[in-house]
Amino acid sequence: MATPVIYHIDVNSAYLSWEAYHRLHDLGEQTDLRTVPAIIGGDIDTRHGIVLAKSIPAKQYGIVTGEPVVKAMQKCPGLLVVKPDFPLYVSRSRAFLALLRQYAPVVEQFSIDEAFCDMTGTEGLYGSLVDFAHQLKDLIREELGFTVNIGVSSNRLLAKIASDFKKPDRVHTLFPEEIRTKLWPLRVDDLLYVGRSTAERLHALGIHTVGELACTEASVLTAHLKKQGSFIHDLANGIDASPVTAEHAAQKCYSNSTTLPSDLTNGAAAERVLLALCEKTGARIRADRAYISMVSITIKDSDFRSRSKQLQLPAPDNTTEQLYAAARKLFYELWDGAPIRLLGVGTGHVTEDNFFQYDLFDSGRREKLSKLNAAVDQIRTRYGDTALKRACFLNTEQEPPRKPPGA
Repeated sequence: MATPVIYHIDVNSAYLSWEAYHRLHDLGEQTDLRTVPAIIGGDIDTRHGIVLAKSIPAKQYGIVTGEPVVKAMQKCPGLLVVKPDFPLYVSRSRAFLALLRQYAPVVEQFSIDEAFCDMTGTEGLYGSLVDFAHQLKDLIREELGFTVNIGVSSNRLLAKIASDFKKPDRVHTLFPEEIRTKLWPLRVDDLLYVGRSTAERLHALGIHTVGELACTEASVLTAHLKKQGSFIHDLANGIDASPVTAEHAAQKCYSNSTTLPSDLTNGAAAERVLLALCEKTGARIRADRAYISMVSITIKDSDFRSRSKQLQLPAPDNTTEQLYAAARKLFYELWDGAPIRLLGVGTGHVTEDNFFQYDLFDSGRREKLSKLNAAVDQIRTRYGDTALKRACFLNTEQEPPRKPPGA
């Protein structure tokens, strides 16, 4: 049986790289955004003004992704700020994935600028797959005009960690035999899926490096961090059995998020935002005749701390009410009272199968909700998004759900 070889390919500063190439080669501009202090940023007036991507010269001024554009401009008064062009970025992403599919048997889009490639068994075609990663990296630069990092390993986790090593335009390996020398010396803060609050709790336990985390008894971590403890213990030891699949990312999850016009400190107001997000998400799921069995929420506070949590539903569902019930439960488990800047609702474990086991207490409620949701979707599709509006949205600034794409 062939030894698994997985690539994780990550576009370097994707939005800025794609914008720079477009301006140079399509618009004939002379300035390469990648060579000057420049960022891709949002609309400051509507509080969507955060740094989405930055050039290396901008990074030298201490500018970081995710900070407010106004703060970045204070660090670098001559900073070139470019508003994002998402249709352009989607087009460049598709070209990126199309090229990968020419060389890899299985390509999984992980995000707009990341993909996993399962290269297992292709040594007969390409020879050394580490050497071929260098060739592929150069080919992307030559044909598409932007650089990437490629991480090479025997599983997805280690490949992704490797791709985050020194940038840009690099190939890095992180095979199991390299974990002790390349992964374990890193701080726990650098480990994938370890956020600020988890890192702080680990530091309080005297765990500061990934190696110390890996060598801590899993039972100790579980006692302090519950299920996440055993999860990050596996990560620190490079354990990951998840396969690379050719399923498109958009088929695996539906999500919506919103950056709020002003920080929210009121739970009831946050609930209305969550409900609106669930209506939008639910409409998209139903438009695809799909069902989901995992719901997650994300909260970003006024200090730009981002936290997420998820739960499994008892059975696949696509009703707004079920999504909202799960999202609301997660919200109150996660929210610590800090002012809220962004709220997001996500879903996962998508299926086309609708299997549901009725119980004595259901009394057909789920079937009624499903029919009600379908009727609401039809009315909004025919007469407009505001044809039906929930009473809780009356006399509020909360926007109604938008029509799902293709409706």
